[in-house]
Amino acid sequence: MLWRDKKISASVLGGATVLWVLFELLEYHLVTLVCHILIVSLAIPFLWSNASKFINKSPPGIPEVVLPEKCTLEVASALTTEINRALAVAREVASGRDLKKFLGVIAGLWVLSIVGNKFNFLTLLYIVFVLLHTVPFVYEKHEDKVDSFAEKAIIEIKKHYAVLDEKVLSKIPIQQVLGQLKDKKRD
Repeated sequence: MLWRDKKISASVLGGATVLWVLFELLEYHLVTLVCHILIVSLAIPFLWSNASKFINKSPPGIPEVVLPEKCTLEVASALTTEINRALAVAREVASGRDLKKFLGVIAGLWVLSIVGNKFNFLTLLYIVFVLLHTVPFVYEKHEDKVDSFAEKAIIEIKKHYAVLDEKVLSKIPIQQVLGQLKDKKRD
């Protein structure tokens, strides 16, 4: 990701670009690609095995592949843990305790919906992949400039948030509403 080995980083980024062009510009589909890869991977050993009988050579040794149960259970456990963590965060945001976090999540989802409306999922995934491959490299190269710019941006965002808080958020009677909800729960 930081381009220490330029050949590997460039080949990964090039491979992702080829896949994006294949799926997006040439309108090739993932299921079709997977099926074609499986057809080739089954046809070559099949033809080789049958042709080996005619030329008196030994057929190819096809290894037996078995997924270990332990590995599968570990992946399922890790996935379950991450899903539960995401559900806990969603519950915390929806609980109404932290208005700032709620508004941040809503704003982030709103921006994501606008971006998602402009791009399809594969293009968005490709953009994120390219950003993940280039932003850390650029940051490492120009760390001082980026940090000073980020500090200025954070100061400006805090100023705008203070204005928003003063004019809008402070006028929302959120504590009264929460108190009334708690009273209703007790009843």
